[in-house]
Amino acid sequence: MLSSRSCRVFGLLLSHYSHSFGGVQPFRACASWTGVKKRSYWRYLKRSILGDPSPPYKRVTQTGDPVLRVKTQTVPRDHISHPDTQVVLKRLVQLLKSCGCVGLSAPQLGVPLRIIALELREEMCQLVPPDVRAQREMDPFPLKIFINPTMRILDSRKLSFPEGCSSIHGFSAVVPRYHSVEISGLNEKGEDTSWKAQGWAARVIQHEMDHLDGVLYVDKMDPRTFVNVNWMEVND
Repeated sequence: MLSSRSCRVFGLLLSHYSHSFGGVQPFRACASWTGVKKRSYWRYLKRSILGDPSPPYKRVTQTGDPVLRVKTQTVPRDHISHPDTQVVLKRLVQLLKSCGCVGLSAPQLGVPLRIIALELREEMCQLVPPDVRAQREMDPFPLKIFINPTMRILDSRKLSFPEGCSSIHGFSAVVPRYHSVEISGLNEKGEDTSWKAQGWAARVIQHEMDHLDGVLYVDKMDPRTFVNVNWMEVND
């Protein structure tokens, strides 16, 4: 996503992220080296009156935003019940469901904290052909929230399948992932929780855990498989 805040970014990248959510103000990248995309008058007026949006955002931030490349901070157990943390959790779940994602992390909302949400609904599974679901071991699982998660590899065999990311909208690539992992952490109530997962669920866990360390799937992909998923429409 492009905006006219642009060219300040090169002197401000990765600088002084605040511990408070309102203090996290990621910047956007330039439209080009020679110019920037201009806001419409109404967007300019809206921004002038309301000011810049502050995290947690109401949409998924896109690659180029520095928040996606920082190592996130842990959430103290006694801060989980704090209203600020609960706002992040609520927004994370809202976006997870409204955007049709199977996983989402706090950095994707502009908040550099170690929080992820995961869910694969039955209706989403049904959109995938049965043979593909079987090959990828793709089974539905209920909403799960992990705060300060850690991951343990249970089966080090790697399987390579295409995956995408809401923060790299419109693209996909083949990425190798471990077959089975265990994730442990705290839930939204601050209680200890863990989950042993394999197949597609394990892939989703690994993808979101990477987000917490500033890693994107493009860092691990087979570059020859990187595609615009709408390439046929683009070429039409």
